[in-house]
Amino acid sequence: MIIKKFEAETQEEAILKAKDELGSGAVVMNIKTTKPKGVFKFMKKPVVEVTAAVDENVDRPKTRGQAAVTAPTLQSVNAGKATASQGGNPDVTAIEKKLNDLENLLAKQMKERNADSRAIEAVKKSVDSAKADADVYVGNDGGIFLKDGLPSSDSLSESLSEDVSDIENKDNMNACMKLIYDQLIGNDVDEKYVNELTGELSQSIRKDAGIDAVLAAVYQKLVLKLGSAETIERTPGKAKYVFFVGPTGVGKTTTIAKIASLLKLKQGLDVALLTADTYRIAAVEQLRTYANILGIPISVVYSAAEITDMKTELDKHEVVLIDTAGRSDKNADQINDLKMMLRTIPEDNKETYLVLSATTKEKDLIRIADVYKEIADIRLIFTKLDETETQGSIYNIRMHTGAPLSYMTFGQNVPDDIETANAQNIAKQLLSGT
Repeated sequence: MIIKKFEAETQEEAILKAKDELGSGAVVMNIKTTKPKGVFKFMKKPVVEVTAAVDENVDRPKTRGQAAVTAPTLQSVNAGKATASQGGNPDVTAIEKKLNDLENLLAKQMKERNADSRAIEAVKKSVDSAKADADVYVGNDGGIFLKDGLPSSDSLSESLSEDVSDIENKDNMNACMKLIYDQLIGNDVDEKYVNELTGELSQSIRKDAGIDAVLAAVYQKLVLKLGSAETIERTPGKAKYVFFVGPTGVGKTTTIAKIASLLKLKQGLDVALLTADTYRIAAVEQLRTYANILGIPISVVYSAAEITDMKTELDKHEVVLIDTAGRSDKNADQINDLKMMLRTIPEDNKETYLVLSATTKEKDLIRIADVYKEIADIRLIFTKLDETETQGSIYNIRMHTGAPLSYMTFGQNVPDDIETANAQNIAKQLLSGT
């Protein structure tokens, strides 16, 4: 007995392949349909795998198309039944019976197949119409890509497309938008920003667009709105002073240590540390320990005037990282002290990073951000991503403040648990939850 597997886009094609290679005496033993996975599954066709067997003693054809090896088609089943009832070849009868049994199964799946085909066509048409606004195109392998070269992700949640094949084209847009709306809301994106996104898409995407085209468009819009990260870079010819501000308990000191390691070890910059967090003795000692390990100088200051006095010496370094004490945004005196400290350095060689915890309540994040953006031109660092399952607050604060994202941290390990904020990864997480 010879047993082989054959793959094709349809059951009929797979069976014909089996008959062509194994001959008319082949018997179909098993049929399995493998549906493509991922949110872009409508751009791929299911694969049908047929397992067929034949007696080794049966002569098999060497080439396709010989008259003696013509395989029976589903259309010939009825004729085969008549032959069998009149005492036809029992082997042929068994094959035809098997084919007849498969006919019902194939017919049953044709509706699904047709629905998939319509969805594929809808996606292709919608992608063509969305190029100008959504900036997407279909690659040679059928995948959807952004014009800027960044591929949209197959890791986006499959739950977004589970039931789309059952929706008529006229309802595709509403169904897709509802799925995306629920997904973003579930990931804690503020409703007003979700409505803004879906409103823009409704104006730019055809009403019969498929889930793939809509997802590609919303993915890119999220990426564009999140923007490129702005991180610490040296300024040739002069020192750059980098202030880290924010409430207590968000991980400023650990974050500074991680960034100091990145700048010193990976970029080879001349880095100095300055701490004004004298409220917490442990914070000073913690930063001093990291400074000793990295072999970089550290100084402690108690007032804005001391920063001014030390500036000549500090100017010798390429980057000076300044750890400020955690301030309550509700304490006016503490905020005024911080303002005075920030004013010691001219704007053209100063950067201010607001450090926020991704676990903080949305309402509190907005209040904190509003206070700090009034006193400085801020960039955003989010910490403790390992302690939350959603990243909607990152998108919300980015949109609320207009401040660029910079770094994200996700653990206590120095210097490993930090990365530059990546708009593509955040967008994927917002759409997938993973």
